[in-house]
Amino acid sequence: MRAPVPCGRSALKSFLCPIFLPSRIFCALLACSIPATAAEGASRRISLPQALQRALAANPRLTSAERDIGIATGLKVQAGALPNPDLSFELDNALGSGPYKGVRSAETTLQLSQLVELGGKREARLAVGEAGIGTAVWQRRATRLEVLSETAVAFITVVSAQRRIEIFDEQISSLDQLIPLLQKRVQEGASSPAETLRAQVAADLFRVDRERAKTQLATARRDLAILMGDSSPRFSEAAGRLAIIGQPPSFQTVVQAIEANPQLMRWTAVRAQRNAELILARLKPIPDVHLSAGWRHFQDTNDNAVRLGVSIPLPVFDQNTGNIIAAEETLAKTGAERAINKLVLISVAGRAYDALNGALAELKLLRTSVIPNARSASETIQSGYLQGRFTLLELLDVRGSVLQALLREQEALQNFHVAIATIEGLVGNPFSLTRESSR
Repeated sequence: MRAPVPCGRSALKSFLCPIFLPSRIFCALLACSIPATAAEGASRRISLPQALQRALAANPRLTSAERDIGIATGLKVQAGALPNPDLSFELDNALGSGPYKGVRSAETTLQLSQLVELGGKREARLAVGEAGIGTAVWQRRATRLEVLSETAVAFITVVSAQRRIEIFDEQISSLDQLIPLLQKRVQEGASSPAETLRAQVAADLFRVDRERAKTQLATARRDLAILMGDSSPRFSEAAGRLAIIGQPPSFQTVVQAIEANPQLMRWTAVRAQRNAELILARLKPIPDVHLSAGWRHFQDTNDNAVRLGVSIPLPVFDQNTGNIIAAEETLAKTGAERAINKLVLISVAGRAYDALNGALAELKLLRTSVIPNARSASETIQSGYLQGRFTLLELLDVRGSVLQALLREQEALQNFHVAIATIEGLVGNPFSLTRESSR
């Protein structure tokens, strides 16, 4: 596979900034794979910015969150509606006996009545509806960040799986190149035919591991496609490489930045909504006035009269006490719920931060000692094997060590960038790395 061409963090940020500001934080995870013009030519390759754009455009969770805003808007509209008037018709002193037989002495009344709410109940309902819209908006922002973070993690997983297959291919190719040399040594009588079989078995075992890696890649590709709203992948490969690493800021800085997470900001709107609900519960005992005006016709005298009425319920038995207590407790519960939410976010960030630092420690040891020494030993033993100074088992063993070291490096790189994506999905802002470096 053609090696991708890296580009810096600033180029990714400037590319995404005009499109969707929050998502630019994830583009610092990977070096950009190809220039824009080349990306257009490779239509089936997908970059991280393209994956994020597709997820924002097609992920059904965002559509669902958008509908929640519409639902909250509708509830607010309904909360501001005035009560409908009542129109009633009455027929008295009719269909009886004697002088009241038929409708000769009937009295007909046509009446219009209207409920007049007092105490600011309508305004309180509107406040509840407005706060409900705010809650839905913050929840959509939280969902948006979650989708972006999950898409970035899925993209990283695909890129890492692709790289693992490349590593297997490199080692298999190396062994395949060795087999003709072994066959030549057998023909010359310098080696046993069993050595050729051993090398073939080692290469085939690498192929078995490669097939397992291909299965993992297929799963990762499907997961990424689902996040982008597709049931199956519509791209040939994820164009990127895990190239940038660096030291993160302190964990305390991460904890402070979590305050900007929409999941926590949402609780401000939730508190406002619950406070408005408490006010509404306290206003409910205030009696509303029913005003009525009607026209009455006396059939026996052919006279007309106006009928006026006022009714006020007496709040003697029901003072809405239970609902007021429940609303007060629900409001008081808000602070604890927010604290629980924050602790969960800090716990997730802490695990990601520990994984990040662990990956950095692994990468430092792998790159400064393990991989260089393994490669040097492999070259030395291969050269010595051809001269008869080492056995085939020693050669195969050191080749396996190189493979494991490269796979461990790739796993550590994946863990590092997944941790970055997770933390940035929690803080909602760019996660700056210092002393950046790339291979």
